[in-house]
Amino acid sequence: MAYIDGMIAAVPTANKDAFREHAVKAGAIFKEHGALSLTDCWGDDVPEGKLNSMHTVVMRKPDETVVFSWIVWPSKAVRDAGMQKVMEDPRMQAGTMPFDGKRMIFGGFEVIVEG
Repeated sequence: MAYIDGMIAAVPTANKDAFREHAVKAGAIFKEHGALSLTDCWGDDVPEGKLNSMHTVVMRKPDETVVFSWIVWPSKAVRDAGMQKVMEDPRMQAGTMPFDGKRMIFGGFEVIVEG
């Protein structure tokens, strides 16, 4: 089964184009190092909850939009090796991210149902 890295972040709404450009460049690097696919989604219908929500988990500010992304890897072993290569890739060190990476929430997930 595939292995998934999932991320959620708050991106300044004014940085939508810069985020898209960053995601395209980073996506190519991830694919070079073993990822099967990447998906980045710009929040369009993200309700605020009474107790918790995607907004609160990333401490979204009024001028920011919630972004939800995932990377599909063929396996956890490929992900572990590929992620290490991505983090060491000098292209990932160049430039700045168009959002506050300290508020990004991420994790790795084993696929248990696919359909």
